[in-house]
Amino acid sequence: MRMRTLGGTGIKVSPYCLGAMMFGAWGNPDHDDSIRIIHAALDGGINFIDTADVYSAGESEEIVGKALRGRRDSVVLATKAHGPMGDDPNAGGNSRRWIVREVENSLRRLQTDHIDVYQMHRPDPETDIDETLSALSDLIHDGKVRAIGSSTFPAEQIVEAQWVAQQRGYARFRCEQPPYSILVRGIEAGVLPACQKYGMGVIVWSPLAGGWLTGRFRKDTDVDMTTGRAQRLPQRFDPALPGNKAKLAAVEELIKIAADAGVSLTHLALAFATAHPGVTSAIIGPRTMEQLTDLLAGASVALDDSILDRIDQIVPPGMTLNPADSGWQAPALTSPAARRRPPGDRAAS
Repeated sequence: MRMRTLGGTGIKVSPYCLGAMMFGAWGNPDHDDSIRIIHAALDGGINFIDTADVYSAGESEEIVGKALRGRRDSVVLATKAHGPMGDDPNAGGNSRRWIVREVENSLRRLQTDHIDVYQMHRPDPETDIDETLSALSDLIHDGKVRAIGSSTFPAEQIVEAQWVAQQRGYARFRCEQPPYSILVRGIEAGVLPACQKYGMGVIVWSPLAGGWLTGRFRKDTDVDMTTGRAQRLPQRFDPALPGNKAKLAAVEELIKIAADAGVSLTHLALAFATAHPGVTSAIIGPRTMEQLTDLLAGASVALDDSILDRIDQIVPPGMTLNPADSGWQAPALTSPAARRRPPGDRAAS
């Protein structure tokens, strides 16, 4: 694979990043098999691995740590913090108190003395970005972290973090990890341009749209809503919902485009995600060796302009067919109380 530079860090990474979310209880509980998959990915040209503390409650990091024994120096290792790690109300979020504690836990689980890219997994409206960047800067100065980044931050918060870093002399976010696929193109409107402006690398997650772009979900196929992600996230998989109906219709048209291009739908989707000039790497998340083999086979696929133009006609640039796939919503949208004055204050003055 031809390596790409992660923003302005000078770090060279493969255009596919091996996502480790499926290693452990959330996906493949067999540690030995998961390690074989990781080794096969490295042997196949991938040098970039992304995990998170919350994946299988730390088990994913433990598996990655075991897999990298003797191979750590040749791998760009990324992990994330933010999600709750237990019942303690302070065991999560983006506070200094949590970050300086949890990075030690990740280092221990990963069996390493440093993390190449340490990312805040989601925004934390209850923590000042000054607090977060201050703590992350100290980790860089201590040698525990090489570069820092964000994940699923809206464009305005990406810009705010850059301004605060500049004004306070902190280390700045050098990369962003947003959702991006043919069906989820919202980041093209603001996030990708902001990242390009500030020289940030972009590591996109879910380029296969949670399995929608593998052909698994079709108009003539029933979706089992009683198991797996469909059960946990019905808003993203229930075929009766308007946004998911739109996805089903788009998939039927995309299958035709893939056939005309002479590639599978999966390879079309991955090639689309890595074709945008603002994207550095796309995360692939295989659960089995067979899945990894198929994903790696698409690494050389490139789409010509005519195919990309046809994709734009199916899902226009900047459009996300189902807003539930956006990864994060601002509390101002999710909490009705944030949009309404208390009853006694509603009367016009």
